[in-house]
Amino acid sequence: MVEEAALALAEERCLADAEARRRRRARDARRREAEDVRFTEAFAREISRLFPHCPPGRARAIAAHASVRGSGRVGRSSAGRALSETAVTAAVRASVRHTETPYDQLLMSGVPRYEARRRIAAVVDTRLWEWREGVATGA
Repeated sequence: MVEEAALALAEERCLADAEARRRRRARDARRREAEDVRFTEAFAREISRLFPHCPPGRARAIAAHASVRGSGRVGRSSAGRALSETAVTAAVRASVRHTETPYDQLLMSGVPRYEARRRIAAVVDTRLWEWREGVATGA
């Protein structure tokens, strides 16, 4: 049980620092936004380093998608935040899978995930190889 006076005092103190909390939340949001921009740029640079023939706009789009805060995507994993080669490659692979193959249509038609990935693996591997080596196969 809380006494009325104690409750009133706590409420008064809470209201007194509400503006300070609001300013701190706004400042923290701006800081996180700036961190996110820097991280996305670093992620795009790492994509370009690993896949030097990936179009720059595509590298930025992949980085932006993979690095959304709270998304659970590979870019936000601890490996992704560390810009590990495995995580960055996984993000590029996922982008190619979803944008350049019928992967999503296969899933929507009931093909199991492992089978859909098996069916499109050659296309994905070819694109990653092209972006690493700079040799277009026309596939």
